[in-house]
Amino acid sequence: MIELDDVWRTYPVGEVEVHAVRAVSARIAGGEHAALVGPSGSGKSTLLHILGCLDRPTRGRYLFKGREVGQLAEAERTRLRRHDIGFVFQFFHLLPRLTALGNVELPMLFAGVGREERRERAAQALRRVGLERRAHHRPDQLSGGERQRVAIARAVVMSPSLLLADEPTGNLDRSSGGEVMALLEEMNREGLTLLVVTHDPAIAARARRVLRMDDGRLVEEAKGGSPSPPAAGVTGAGDP
Repeated sequence: MIELDDVWRTYPVGEVEVHAVRAVSARIAGGEHAALVGPSGSGKSTLLHILGCLDRPTRGRYLFKGREVGQLAEAERTRLRRHDIGFVFQFFHLLPRLTALGNVELPMLFAGVGREERRERAAQALRRVGLERRAHHRPDQLSGGERQRVAIARAVVMSPSLLLADEPTGNLDRSSGGEVMALLEEMNREGLTLLVVTHDPAIAARARRVLRMDDGRLVEEAKGGSPSPPAAGVTGAGDP
């Protein structure tokens, strides 16, 4: 599903170039559950933004389902994000004035889905995460774990093939975090490709593959807590 070939992301800072991502090559197969770990500033978030089509590589190739994403027009990249990629973040990013149902409807609203279909699909997504009885509650009436489950329902309501989760348990207690991960893993077993960025070794160990970044590079790959399906490995290269 994901192919990265010698991907760099460089930012000019004054007269200096900062290499946030350096010579990253990797493959993630459809249906995998991988974790991306590394210290703060190692390039994890930048790489996640590239994978989510929120940013473009400065050089190198990123292929998603065989299409070179870096060469797509912005409208096509937006369509890809909207229909094929879901995002879950540490701080939920729910709109406070909307109910859980209204927040889950948002991606479909932007995609032009009709009102009745939006309501039906949003309700189904909330049932999927066990929150059908909280559909008409606003975020401030929900617990942290419930808010994250609303965010997950919003992320998957368009039936994406890839879910990118950036520290999905980082703002939760351990019990709520475990529930959230169990939900994500259940979706992964049903075929959703899952990539989790985390600082928590226990969360990383639940993945089939653990990819480690340092100073912008993928420096290590290890097996997580369950067997990995066949997939090409990770390679790195030197400075240009």
